Amino acid sequence: MPAARTVLLTGAAGGLGTLMRGLLPAYGYELRLFDVTPIEGEPDAITADLADKAAVREAVRGVDAVIHLAGISLEASFDKILRANIEGTYNLYEAAREEGVKRIVFASSNHAVGFVPRPEGDAPFPPEALIPVETRHRPDTFYGLSKCFGEDLAQLYWDRHGLETVSVRIGSCFMEPTSVRMLSVWMSPGDGARLFHAALTAGNVGHTIVHGSSANTRLWWDLTSARALGYEPQDDSEQYAEKLVAEYGELDPDNPDHAHLGGHFTTDPPQWPY
Repeated sequence: MPAARTVLLTGAAGGLGTLMRGLLPAYGYELRLFDVTPIEGEPDAITADLADKAAVREAVRGVDAVIHLAGISLEASFDKILRANIEGTYNLYEAAREEGVKRIVFASSNHAVGFVPRPEGDAPFPPEALIPVETRHRPDTFYGLSKCFGEDLAQLYWDRHGLETVSVRIGSCFMEPTSVRMLSVWMSPGDGARLFHAALTAGNVGHTIVHGSSANTRLWWDLTSARALGYEPQDDSEQYAEKLVAEYGELDPDNPDHAHLGGHFTTDPPQWPY
């Protein structure tokens, strides 16, 4: 695919959006920023809600691609997740279809498969022990469920409308990992920008699901489909391991918080009404 020139970045005021605002222009992208929260210092940013279908359609008009980061990024009530993450993502896809946008990069999450057991034993794990990208959905929260919906919506819009998507199951993208679990799923901001760039420019992606992390020594999941896009991660969380292990200890197989890919998302008591 020819390199996208103008890219709509939803969720541009959030943590990941802020990081990508600083990194993606170096790849030649002109970013059109969109968020429900005003972005200081960005007078041209679009301040609107994904529930505003007219505003969403206006935002996608004329762009070459979309990086969709917007939505609630932690657990919340089902009603809130439904409005922001499910209905909002549908509104974006429908607007992109109507305006002829050819590709979306969708921020999925490890929590779409959060109840998948983590690899057993000591890292580094052999390829056959890594969690494959074909793993069926096992969401750990309503938030994770919304990411399953986003992936399935992307598949529908590819099969029915020819709208391509790369769904990136992001582990944790921060300047540095903050827990021992995160050593296995961390994606450095620099690698995040490399992966998004690969997702925007690879040819014939249809609907491709990839795992989003750096080349960590303690990696839990397979990066083959991400590398097939041209992604070459350059960072490794192991440089932070000594400090984090000294503070928190190694992962304990008898600790329920450490048993699954989704970590404490699989064990936290629900704070919402079922």
